[in-house]
Amino acid sequence: METSPVIRPAVVLLAAVGLALTACSQPAAVSADDAATLARTAEAHAHDTPVATPAATTAPRVAVTGRDVVYATVGGKPVTGYLARPKGSERKKLPALIVIHEWWGLNENVRDEAERLAGEGYVALAVDLYQGVTAEAPPAAMKLSRGLTENPGPAEDNLRQAYAYLTRDLKAPRVGTIGWCLGGRWSFRTAQLFPADIDATVIYYGSVKAEDADVAKLRMPVLGLFGSKDRVVPLPMVQAFEAQAQRLGRDVTIKVYDGADHAFANPSGTAYDAPAAEDAWARTTAFLAANLKR
Repeated sequence: METSPVIRPAVVLLAAVGLALTACSQPAAVSADDAATLARTAEAHAHDTPVATPAATTAPRVAVTGRDVVYATVGGKPVTGYLARPKGSERKKLPALIVIHEWWGLNENVRDEAERLAGEGYVALAVDLYQGVTAEAPPAAMKLSRGLTENPGPAEDNLRQAYAYLTRDLKAPRVGTIGWCLGGRWSFRTAQLFPADIDATVIYYGSVKAEDADVAKLRMPVLGLFGSKDRVVPLPMVQAFEAQAQRLGRDVTIKVYDGADHAFANPSGTAYDAPAAEDAWARTTAFLAANLKR
């Protein structure tokens, strides 16, 4: 993999603003809802390991290239992600995806998943919200996940710069977000951070909120994929979110897989459910094509 040491000018400008915001951010008390979600996550993943699943090991539909790139500076430190795109497309302005990792971090499985997404005709940037750290065991993953919950400011700055990198530097005409578990939650959050700019959002069993203020921000089409046996994101939470989206007239499509558990389509982990994951992939690719390739 090729590593780029250069931070592009547009990202530098945005980073300067983000740096000031990050410097002012302080760890916040975790809300009761977030604490409950963290506890359910720890329980669901207690015996999990970040082994590669078919979501990561399935080859891209077309040949792709990938390399490490510095796309942001957060807290004075460069942030390296993984950029994948169809081979030979370097001169093309392709729609882009912000790919957000699971609670394990930006590991090789997520890089492989980014390549698989790139094979569908996108520039896929797998971001790193943990800034170079990955976890191999649930306690370490929980510590990292809790850190994001307590202090989301740096991650928000990270994602703002990822969007700038894709649109200003790579000239992507449209940008979507996608993530699994923790990444699904942050895919939802990214849609709220810049709702006028994101063109499509895919949430794989990330915790969602049904409050008016959260749902009303969703101006883009949203696809949510959940499991009926998910203990981390219980079905009533999903149903409340869906009902509120319908009430507010938002373009939100929800698919619940009967019998599927949390993390059923993760690039990493032991909960992979092939029928559910394969159907979810088909829905994801169709949804992204309809909203990003128009």
